[in-house]
Amino acid sequence: MKLRQPTDFLILEALEDKGRNVATNLASHTGKSRKNINTRLPVLEDYGLVRKIGPAERSGLYEITSMGKAALVYQDQYDEADDFEALIQGPNASANTDGEAQTSFARGDTDTDDDE
Repeated sequence: MKLRQPTDFLILEALEDKGRNVATNLASHTGKSRKNINTRLPVLEDYGLVRKIGPAERSGLYEITSMGKAALVYQDQYDEADDFEALIQGPNASANTDGEAQTSFARGDTDTDDDE
C-alpha cells in the first residue's frame, strides 16, 4: 500500500468528517485539485480504504471504509511502518482469509456473547 501524503489522508479525513461525498466537494474540503482527487479515489478504493456507493453506478459518490478509518488512527505511524497495510488490518487479519477480521478490527468490534 503506497499512499500519497498528505492528499490521501486528507481525502480520508474529509470523508470521515463530512460523510460520503463526491470528488468536487472533496477537492473543496481538502484544498486539492479535482483532477488530483479523481486520480486518488480509485487507488484508495483498490486499497479498500474507500468504497464507491450508489445510487447510480457512475455517481462518483464515495464513503470511507472501516479500514480507511483504521488508516487514520495509525496515520502518524505511516512513515515508520514496514507494512502499513498489515498494521491497519490488525493482528488477526492473516488468520481469517475472508476479510472479516480486518473489518472487525477496524471497527473495534469484539466477539461478545449477548445470550446471558
